[in-house]
Amino acid sequence: MNALEKLRQVVSDIHANKDPLKLQSHWDLAVRLISRFPVDQAAALEAYKAKDFAAFDALLRSLEAPKPKDEPKDEGPVEVTNEMREALKAFRKRLKLIRLDDESRLGNRQMTGGLKSEVDAIIPPDDYPIKVWQSLARAGVLRHTGQGFYELVPDKAL
Repeated sequence: MNALEKLRQVVSDIHANKDPLKLQSHWDLAVRLISRFPVDQAAALEAYKAKDFAAFDALLRSLEAPKPKDEPKDEGPVEVTNEMREALKAFRKRLKLIRLDDESRLGNRQMTGGLKSEVDAIIPPDDYPIKVWQSLARAGVLRHTGQGFYELVPDKAL
């Protein structure tokens, strides 16, 4: 159970419970848990002091269903540079080495499993700035998979 699930359980207990002694301990736990999350802490403290279940529940719902981030706007066609070509070559080389490393991993036995690597996305080499990787993604050669990872788009070349 993660902290968000625990917070949801405590808030549900607050809503269901009518015993004032247990309610206070649930409220205390709820305010301690919500202090770990990126919400308006002043509003959380205010809802705690007023024992306002609706306001506290609204804060929790904003955590459970965050607003989607704005997608970067397409800036039109991308002009391919030599730096982008070199970066893509370095990316392919790094991906190949990581796949080879994954395939040569030993298991419980002394022989390798002979399995194909399932590595599709990697963090690109630090030799090139992040703008180069973003430009390659806009050009359609790489795909950003989240948290700094990129993968090659099949059958796409510069």
